[in-house]
Amino acid sequence: MSGLLAVAVTALGGGADDAVAQWVEEPGKGWIALAAYHQDTRERFGIDGDTRVFFAEGHAVTTSSFLTAALGLVPGFDMWSQFSFHRLRYDDVAGTRSSTGFGDARFWLRAAPLKWLGSAVPFAVRAGFKVPIGDFDVDAEVIPLGDGQRDWEVMAEAGHSFWPRTLYLSGWVGYRWREENPESGKDFGNEVFYFAQAGGRFGRWGWKVAVDGWDGASGVTEGVPVPSFQRDLVQLQPSLLYDVGPGQMEAGVRFALKGRNLPAGTAFMIQYFTRWEPF
Repeated sequence: MSGLLAVAVTALGGGADDAVAQWVEEPGKGWIALAAYHQDTRERFGIDGDTRVFFAEGHAVTTSSFLTAALGLVPGFDMWSQFSFHRLRYDDVAGTRSSTGFGDARFWLRAAPLKWLGSAVPFAVRAGFKVPIGDFDVDAEVIPLGDGQRDWEVMAEAGHSFWPRTLYLSGWVGYRWREENPESGKDFGNEVFYFAQAGGRFGRWGWKVAVDGWDGASGVTEGVPVPSFQRDLVQLQPSLLYDVGPGQMEAGVRFALKGRNLPAGTAFMIQYFTRWEPF
């Protein structure tokens, strides 16, 4: 994805304590979440991980929204999907560039192998892929809405609920294979990614603290290693939740703790999560 989008990518969690311990959704049941992220920054992580200002008085503004949904298919299996929409702007001494439109779409199939053995331990394996829907222009004057190539990934998920206390832990770790972009000839490095969160409730209020990030390998262009393709990021996101209607509203802050070849700075997020039974 574009570096301007990287820090806005949601952690893909359900966003509420109903989905905290990675239980696979029951057939015909699921949830849906609409999240928005906004980042306004003049800083970036350099090739060595140091924080520096953008070249030529650069100023990046990113507003991204993500619609994520999960639906139980059959016992022990559910599916996830995510669609995105972005508004990007970058200013420097040379002028202003902006792009608005749909970003990449992602789809996953998740299974609970221990459930087939009669175990109630919340463990799941999820596999999926990314489809490049957003415009990708090989043009220095245009901000792309994605990297213009497919990704494939697999992850292992686990969690624990401290019921009857409202505390919980959950998370996952995975590996992402990134294909070459046929238009630009860029082959982005594969990535190890991870996510962990802890949370709880007190009355109609809830809280969460999440850490997520990835560690990318060096990419190549026409067989030549390109250090600027090697992107790493670690983010911390505390948030508060409040029951609104049939679901929960969540508001939080995402801090970019460290990274490489990506924008630095703070992002703000808001999300609404609700469960559903379409069938």
